[in-house]
Amino acid sequence: MIDDLLTRASDWADDDPDPATRDEVRSLVEASQAGDAVAMAQLRSAFNDTLTFGTAGIRGAMGGGPSRMNRAVVMRAAAGLAEHVRALGGRSVVIGFDARRRSDEFARDAAAVINGAGLSTLVLPRALPTPVLAYAVLHLGVDAGVMVTASHNPAGDNGFKVYLGSGVQITPPHDAQIASRIAAIATVQGLPQGDNWTTLDDSVLNDYLTMAAAVVCEAAPRSLTTVYTPMHGVGGRPFLAAMEAAGFSPPVVVAEQFEPHAEFPTVPFPNPEEPGAMDLALAAATRVDADVVIAHDPDADRCAVGVRWGNGHRLLTGDDVGLLLGWWAVERGRRGWSPAPTGCFATSIVSSSLLGAVAADAGLRHQETLTGFKWIASIDDLEYGYEEALGYCVDPAHVRDKDGITAGLRVLELIATLKAEGRGAHDVLDEITRRHGVHLTGLLSLRFDSAAEVTPLMTRLRDSPPTRLGEFVVESAVDLEQGYLGLPPTAGFRYSLGDAGRVVVRPSGTEPLLKCYVEVVLPAGDDIAVTRAEAERQLAAIGATLTELLDGSGRLSVR
Repeated sequence: MIDDLLTRASDWADDDPDPATRDEVRSLVEASQAGDAVAMAQLRSAFNDTLTFGTAGIRGAMGGGPSRMNRAVVMRAAAGLAEHVRALGGRSVVIGFDARRRSDEFARDAAAVINGAGLSTLVLPRALPTPVLAYAVLHLGVDAGVMVTASHNPAGDNGFKVYLGSGVQITPPHDAQIASRIAAIATVQGLPQGDNWTTLDDSVLNDYLTMAAAVVCEAAPRSLTTVYTPMHGVGGRPFLAAMEAAGFSPPVVVAEQFEPHAEFPTVPFPNPEEPGAMDLALAAATRVDADVVIAHDPDADRCAVGVRWGNGHRLLTGDDVGLLLGWWAVERGRRGWSPAPTGCFATSIVSSSLLGAVAADAGLRHQETLTGFKWIASIDDLEYGYEEALGYCVDPAHVRDKDGITAGLRVLELIATLKAEGRGAHDVLDEITRRHGVHLTGLLSLRFDSAAEVTPLMTRLRDSPPTRLGEFVVESAVDLEQGYLGLPPTAGFRYSLGDAGRVVVRPSGTEPLLKCYVEVVLPAGDDIAVTRAEAERQLAAIGATLTELLDGSGRLSVR
């Protein structure tokens, strides 16, 4: 087995077009042959698996080998995609990239291979947000799109996200078909490469910004003090331009985080959900007495929101923002600011169930999907969709994916309108809670060094499902691999606590994490604060049971 590993690694290095990763792999092979146990472990990690399309495309740590992000993996992915597009009768692909290390280089490699396969190839002019690429797929009428990004992953990661001509990220069977075509590629060195691709000018970006500004009604108030951070990503200048086009005053920017920086020096993880990531933005909000805080993740497809709350500021959860934007979509129609919604409101199975109640009140259909925005975006009559991990789609006609820029603008419209009426986000959330009850959500995340470490825990849960969580009896346990509510099979488990709530446990599709999503539901009662405190107690008890069950040291965060 060791000889086979060393042979595979040597063959990979011989075919690798990148001197840096080629030398890295050869050094590990030599050290392993000399008996270096650390080098052998690194080699196994790099070669015992292959990056495959998951929740949001291919994503992983950069380095040599098939389970890392590198030029060889990108070129193989591009070749497999090109062959798939041609098999579908397609002729064109647009490529975008963010400001992470090597993103521009990976985009060029993808362009060369796709162009070499005989497809018309368009490349966005510079590092831009993922929503601009998603918009470009529909706007340009191409047959597929590629975005080189690892979104909110750690600085050492990168990724390759694929959209088809519908503007939606790939779903089955396309992902498996592309993977099969990638696996059939004998050598990277044998791939034909072209240099006849087109680098686009700013016209697509400008059209996107015009579209984005139009999500704000002309009649809406604009008076706001806003704090904004792109968290070292590519959203900064596009969002400021979109705010200006929509008629809002310039925000107070978090200067330390405004310019793109591939190392994300002010945050341990460039994810607004992570503890401490929003500290600089909240400090700025206190300093200028801001009405609202807007933050994007590094590729600006996610949006975090903070609002004035009592005498200070509070970060809203993804479920809070998702609920507010859904309520606002209905309210805008009632005000005549937009046509009354008629399509479907959608959430993932790990998001709060409360949007379903708001949709039912408005006479609208609500649908749950699997985790991953590709599933929400695949709903034909989608009106509005969100998932709790800060992803919101407020204009599916133009961007069939989560879009932090248009979501941020719609949040500004909502908060400015409430401010003009002497209200705040907390007033709306309280009104919804009084009508539909407290729906408190929490997330327990267990982080590992590799995704392989998650497998034994999933096996344990499959073989011995819990019968109690906290003080609640588990009324039913569903293995999501067997399907649920007609949804496609996926890794994970759903535990129903009856009317009291539910727990969903699933491995992350983008990081080596096991995630436990908890929802506790209680009638509002006479005092919302008292009821919420009771829900928090119940949530903590469930979190303690899960931590003990999984032998983990994860942290339960209330959403």
